[in-house]
Amino acid sequence: MPARLPDPAEESPIARTRRARRMLRLLEERYPYAHCELDFQSPLQLLVATVLSAQTTDVMVNKVTPTLFARWPDATALAGANREEMEVVLKPTGFFRAKTESVLRLSADLVERFDGVVPGRLKDLVTLHGVGRKTANVVLGNAFGVPGLTVDTHFGRLVRRFGWTQETDPVKVEAAVAALLPRKDWTQASHVLIFHGRRTCHAKRPACGACPVARLCPSYGMGETDPVKARTLLAYELAPGAELPDPPPGPLSDDVDRVR
Repeated sequence: MPARLPDPAEESPIARTRRARRMLRLLEERYPYAHCELDFQSPLQLLVATVLSAQTTDVMVNKVTPTLFARWPDATALAGANREEMEVVLKPTGFFRAKTESVLRLSADLVERFDGVVPGRLKDLVTLHGVGRKTANVVLGNAFGVPGLTVDTHFGRLVRRFGWTQETDPVKVEAAVAALLPRKDWTQASHVLIFHGRRTCHAKRPACGACPVARLCPSYGMGETDPVKARTLLAYELAPGAELPDPPPGPLSDDVDRVR
C-alpha cells in the first residue's frame, strides 16, 4: 500500500515541480495515445466543435459536426445559416438553441473582423463570441501547434487532487500548472490529464488501486485501493488499433523513486 505523501502545503516549490513532472511522465506512459478527441480538419472546425462540446460528450459532437460542416463549410456559410435548420442539426448535442446562437454569432465575428479566418493568437481568439481561454487553448494547441493548457473540469479536479495547486479559478489553475511544467509539454499534458480523469481518476470513485501515479499522489485512498476492484472501474477508450495490456499497468512498484 503506498504511503501517504506529506501535506502538499508543506512541499517546497522545487519538490512540487519535480513530482509534477514525474507524474506527467508516468501518465504519458499510461496514455501514449492521448489526443484531442474532437474530430476536425481545420481550425474553424475545431473552434466550432469545442464550443459545441459544452454539456455533452466529444462522441456526440463528432456525430453532429460532419453534417454541420457539409451543409455550412466555412465561416461565411455558418454566419448566414438558417437558424431553424441549424437547430435541427445541433439538437442532439443539447442546449441546441443556445449553441446555435453561439455558432451564428461566433461565425459572424470571424467574418466581420477576421475575414472568416480563425486567428492564431490567444488575445484575438478570446474576443470572439463564446470563446474563453479554455476553448482558445484547445484551438491554439491542436490546430496551430501553440502550447496551451486546457483547464476543463477533469484537468482542474486532477491537479488539485495531485496537490499541484489548490486554486479553483481556471485562470489561476492555468498559471500555477504552467509554472510547474515545460511550455513544450502543455498541450500534451492537457490531453493526458483529461484522459486520466475520464478513464481512471473519476470524480466520485477514482480507481486509486489501478493508478500509475498512486505513490506520488497525496489523494491516494480517496477511491478504491484494492487493485482487482479498482481495475473494474477503469473506463478505457482506446485509439483505433491500440490494445490495453492485460492486466493494465497498476500502481508503481515498492521501489519507486520518491521525489520530495
